[in-house]
Amino acid sequence: MNPLRAFYVVARTKSLTKAARELHVGQSAISKQLDVLEKYLGVKLFRREQRGITLTEIGQELGERIIPAFDQISDATHSILERGNDNTIRVHTYTTFAAKWLIPRLEKLHKQYPELSVLIINSAGKVDFEQDRIDVSIQLGSGKQPDTEVDLLFDDIIEPVCSTAFQQEHAPESKYPQALLRTRLLVSHYRPKGEWAMWAKAHGYAAEIADTPHMNFSSSVLTWQAAVDGLGIAIGQVALLTEDVQEGKLIFPFGKPLKTGLSFYLLRPKVRREARKILLFRAWLLEQAAATRPLLPDC
Repeated sequence: MNPLRAFYVVARTKSLTKAARELHVGQSAISKQLDVLEKYLGVKLFRREQRGITLTEIGQELGERIIPAFDQISDATHSILERGNDNTIRVHTYTTFAAKWLIPRLEKLHKQYPELSVLIINSAGKVDFEQDRIDVSIQLGSGKQPDTEVDLLFDDIIEPVCSTAFQQEHAPESKYPQALLRTRLLVSHYRPKGEWAMWAKAHGYAAEIADTPHMNFSSSVLTWQAAVDGLGIAIGQVALLTEDVQEGKLIFPFGKPLKTGLSFYLLRPKVRREARKILLFRAWLLEQAAATRPLLPDC
């Protein structure tokens, strides 16, 4: 490819001097590459004259085919590089994480880096960096995914949540919050009832939820909104509900958190060239995550 590339530049510029300048090498290096190509093909591609060089008839024919091919390679390469150098950061994550944690913090990003914009692609499935036009992904899991760079954000901690009014109505004596577990359990499609069983078993409340009716919702956002509106008690992800608790929309009536064994991670493809926007977003996200961790309870 090196002799072909040297030929391409010389054929396009019609000058050894210009070709050497473009490729940042000496003219002798260009001449050597041309000699290698002529010997390989067994034909004469150039005539060396006093005022420079000219293409032979065969050299002209090869140039007419080589130049468009290398131009297409160059255009394709620049297109990929420009894709990474625009100011839009394409973030793949869950709707709930985006709505309850990421979006409320984006104004801070825009104030710090006004030239950047974030495009959120909502999906509950795993990201495929090879197929999808995604810069980064925020996933809940073990942090193990092939061919990715991984940064820990914070642990997944669950705990029941309800509104203050719901607690006052169904468990007015704060010493006995287990009465709430016999009312109605709110369950998200993506956070199955198994989490209720996990939490109840860990804290000795399995019997209280054994026969409790439940109401299902298609997402955790809807489930938690139902809890805010007093429809029942839900399992909450503590890291995503800190603002709702601080604003008094929800409370943790039990004060008994539980780590699920999973964590939120930032994923990036190993092989992709990291643009400035990705480095800035990663640094900002890790800073926001570090500010969130002290708000989480010890388990």
